[in-house]
Amino acid sequence: MEAQEKFMRKICQGLSLVVLLFAGGVPAHAQSIYEFDATKSRLEMDVYKEGFFQAFGHDHLMAARDFSGRVLFDADKIGNSSVTLRVAARSIMVADPGESEKDRGTVQATMLGNKVLDAARFPEIVFTSTGVTKVETQAEGSSITLAGILQLHGIEKSMSLPAMVRVSGDELIAKGEVFLRQTDYGITPVKIGGGAVKVKDRLRIRFEIHARIRPGL
Repeated sequence: MEAQEKFMRKICQGLSLVVLLFAGGVPAHAQSIYEFDATKSRLEMDVYKEGFFQAFGHDHLMAARDFSGRVLFDADKIGNSSVTLRVAARSIMVADPGESEKDRGTVQATMLGNKVLDAARFPEIVFTSTGVTKVETQAEGSSITLAGILQLHGIEKSMSLPAMVRVSGDELIAKGEVFLRQTDYGITPVKIGGGAVKVKDRLRIRFEIHARIRPGL
């Protein structure tokens, strides 16, 4: 009789576990796939001037128009998350406010030409994360640092990408900024007037990514 009662208890425990799984009490898979929504996202670069006559030059604001990516996000263990970002080099546009159309066109041609991005030879810029090195929970979300590889101008280099991440409903939002040196990727900063005005080697990349959970997941 005692053996029969033990057998019945095991059956009940098994049925309870099945019910919890289907009810969502124990998630079968915590990872979700989010795809970038480029219409809401923003990816911008600040390029600064220096030199003796820098007051006669202008800092430049660049904005990527064509980029995509996806996030594999594990809400239970953020360290298991990953991200991939792809940017079409030719989609990076000069967005300098107050500049004339002619001046913007000149800067645009220089940026996409063989002296800088060389978009004809290197049409895509790619970042692929390789791990999460820091996670801190804060009131506004999770502060994380991604380790990854940036492929730019035909060169691949390791980099760290800090971001503030939060999830709201079916949307994931990531914000942050990172600084890069052009010379690390084989790009020589542009000089004008024999160097009297030149572009700084160090530039800033700012991003605000909105990603939607893939339908059906």
